Amino acid sequence: MRTLLASTCVALSFLLGGAGASAAECGDVTIASMNWQSAEVLANVDKFILNKGYGCNANITTGDTVPTITSMVEKGQPDIAPEGWVDLLPEVVNRGLAESRIVEGALSLSDGGIQGWWIPLYVAEAHPDIKTIPDMLKHPELFPAAENPGKGAVTNGPQGWGGTIVTAQLFKAYGAANHNFSLVDTGSAAGLDGSLAKAYERKQGWVGYYWAPTSLLGKYKMVKLEFGVPYDAAEWKRCNTKADCPDPKPNTWPVDHVYTLMSKKFADRAGPDVVKYLSTRAWSNDTVQKLMAWMTDNQATGEDGAKYFLKNNEALWSKWVSADVAQKVKAAL
Repeated sequence: MRTLLASTCVALSFLLGGAGASAAECGDVTIASMNWQSAEVLANVDKFILNKGYGCNANITTGDTVPTITSMVEKGQPDIAPEGWVDLLPEVVNRGLAESRIVEGALSLSDGGIQGWWIPLYVAEAHPDIKTIPDMLKHPELFPAAENPGKGAVTNGPQGWGGTIVTAQLFKAYGAANHNFSLVDTGSAAGLDGSLAKAYERKQGWVGYYWAPTSLLGKYKMVKLEFGVPYDAAEWKRCNTKADCPDPKPNTWPVDHVYTLMSKKFADRAGPDVVKYLSTRAWSNDTVQKLMAWMTDNQATGEDGAKYFLKNNEALWSKWVSADVAQKVKAAL
């Protein structure tokens, strides 16, 4: 009996020691939550899964694209940026990867960050011939300007946004003014949202700049117009993104690559299971937009949104982790 007890104690000690070592490897983790809704909720999903599923001690820190990624490359902190829009600072990201300061994980948004000109689904369904910007420009009467019903309107974002500059340049490039359209300055993000929402609630025509993923596109079904030309990277850099360029050409708005980034120090310390999770975990714009719409309607925090997602999307997130980790996460919920 004494031998059996001794053997049992040794085995239990080994198991507990192994679990402790695993948790210690992961240890304290800092996760950057960017200052927009999709990044906030994804950071909270990672926090919950890492803490409950992998035994980490993960905490969220406030971040934003440029300072967070720059800090990861130069200082190795924070440990994780769940939603890194890497196309916004390619030189910093490429240097960090080349110098083994950061590690690229999963493509967070499986279909990328999407910007462009959108029309309501009900307009697209009623007019199946409208698929591209040139198609839309043939029908100013379907997208009347509030201040001038005799003209069509392309609704733009507020001054200072990169998307606002590109929309103004594309408006010139496609000769929209010659098709009896005017470019409408909404003045603010709230003005842009209000313009779209008002038109949708009244089932009126609307065309303008917007992007995904957003809670508004989770609530209102919109269709992005195609551009009718292939993407020209050189032309995009030369003129489509420059407000003072006088001769923009029609172009396709490129999809933004949105990756999970890890500091190399963290990736080496955390172990292969944690790195595998962060290199697998991804969701689509449709998934996150529906979640964001729920969060907006319920005034939910990122933590609330993460728990709602995990409770209602087990078929998706359970593919990101092993069966035993999934069981731990379910038990914690």
